[in-house]
Amino acid sequence: MALAGCPDYFLLQSNFQETVDRTSSRRPDNLNGQGFQLSAHRNSDHQDDVDLEALVNDMNSSLESLYSSCNTHTETAPLLHNSHVHTPHHGHAPHRCVPRSQRPTPPIPPSCPQERLCRSQPVHINAFRRLQEEQQQQQCRPSSLPAVINPFPELCTPTGSPILSLIHTTDNHIIKVYSEDGAGKVVEVPADMRARDVCQLLVYKSHCLDDNSWSLVEHHPLLGLERCLEDHELVVQVQASMTSDSKFLFRKNYAKYEFFRNPLNFFPEQMVAWCQVSNGSIPQSQLLQNFLNSSSCPEVQGFLYLKESGRKSWKRLSMFLRRSGLYYSTKGSSKEPRHLQLLSDLEDSSVFTVTTGRKLHNAPTDYQFCIKPSKVRSECKELRMLCAEDEQSRTCWMTAFRLLKYGILLYQNYKSPQQRKSPVSHFSTPVRSVSENSLVAMDFSGRTGRVIENPLEAQSAAVEEGQTWRKRGHRMNALGSPSLLHPSSLSSVIHRTQLWFHGRIIREESHKMIMQQGQVDGLFLLRDSQSNPKAFVLTLCHHQKIRHFQILPCQEEGQMLFSLDDGSTKFTDLIHLVEFYQLNRGVLPCKLKHPCTAVAL
Repeated sequence: MALAGCPDYFLLQSNFQETVDRTSSRRPDNLNGQGFQLSAHRNSDHQDDVDLEALVNDMNSSLESLYSSCNTHTETAPLLHNSHVHTPHHGHAPHRCVPRSQRPTPPIPPSCPQERLCRSQPVHINAFRRLQEEQQQQQCRPSSLPAVINPFPELCTPTGSPILSLIHTTDNHIIKVYSEDGAGKVVEVPADMRARDVCQLLVYKSHCLDDNSWSLVEHHPLLGLERCLEDHELVVQVQASMTSDSKFLFRKNYAKYEFFRNPLNFFPEQMVAWCQVSNGSIPQSQLLQNFLNSSSCPEVQGFLYLKESGRKSWKRLSMFLRRSGLYYSTKGSSKEPRHLQLLSDLEDSSVFTVTTGRKLHNAPTDYQFCIKPSKVRSECKELRMLCAEDEQSRTCWMTAFRLLKYGILLYQNYKSPQQRKSPVSHFSTPVRSVSENSLVAMDFSGRTGRVIENPLEAQSAAVEEGQTWRKRGHRMNALGSPSLLHPSSLSSVIHRTQLWFHGRIIREESHKMIMQQGQVDGLFLLRDSQSNPKAFVLTLCHHQKIRHFQILPCQEEGQMLFSLDDGSTKFTDLIHLVEFYQLNRGVLPCKLKHPCTAVAL
């Protein structure tokens, strides 16, 4: 016999046969069709209802024993709780498994209430294999982990996460940079960050103008030494060779690449060996090319004072700077190899400027510099203290040292800011150049402007322009100033907001600032006069010499004016005075080009 909706081989189990015989009940004869045959062992007197729980439990036990024996997957089958199941006849042949789609459908029960069967809801029996897989997964899963699958497993491992791997693999370092006023700023930089990149970062954070003249300075206060880092140097490596007392300074250095623009001002003919052979006929481009070309052998020669080790005495020696190092002659000015003694190597050394003055080391002149080995931190015995006779010779020695050590890298550093500049678009505002060729005196009295080439005419134009500014000030006095301050009092304090004005600093401090920011032509600053409380002083550098010019106040028609040339040219305030001498040289040795500024970080 076959149970309706179940495979025939379920009925072959002994346990299942007993359950069917025990729970079978009477049923109409018209349901005895295919799959519902009468059983010879039917208990016709049994009138009890079907035991549903016993039937389901026995079916499950039969399924477990069946799956364990044949290891096959069987779909669930619905059982009719109140149906009458018959056992097969004794002579019935074994039944084979027939798919559900090919099984005969039972006949439709009669529509009369007496013959209608009472059917319950179908019960689905889960497959045993599926239950076993779920149990195994629950046993293998740790109890501490959530049951929900992580949708982002790559974020939990540093190797697969783009964020965690970046945090663990990036090697960042902390450096502290100080400004001229002593204020410091802490910056986090990677290990491969160059000095030029750090300067650009500080310029961006300090809201300064990036004119490619900012530099990072390595300062050793105990030794009294400092030097400007080259743009390609790694800041982290330089910091590793510094002591705890050393620090970085952020300041301008206009002379960093000035020798590429005016090489003849940095290399006098009497100090360069091959210039003496050529009698000064080598052009500027060829002069620098010989220094940058590694195959050439330029040589800087001259006399320097060398401080003896462990003593305060100095000895004047003939020195020779070559690509292989710095040598001194043991016999006068002889260049013979047997008379040359190596003083310092260029590869493992750096050149520093001495800031402590001549009294500390008892130096013969004020133009000191030092060659410090890279591995030496605070040992004064390893330092090579040198002293030149003038500023020009000291600048020549230090510039030649940089060129022979770094070579073409300096030229690449000089050209890289110009290459990074994007081409000016047609809709952008052109940037005004402040070079020597563009700042000229012009006459706009006619319909078109013209360049004034005659110096006398330019001076008269300057006087006329000063008179125009004075007339403008008179009109403001007549109409009334919109500000709370009177125009005369405003003109006496408005210059204090400018970067080139440094207030009440002494003469020596102005010298120090000019020397620190590079002694180039046109570097200037303004300060209060120490001798005259109402006057000001213009400090200007020209040909590596620092000069001072006094700005005197004068009154004309009840208005305070300022003049630099004893009243020939007068200005309403110092801003007008500076702007005029940036365009016209006047009584000055050169035009005002580079303001000496001190930025606060």
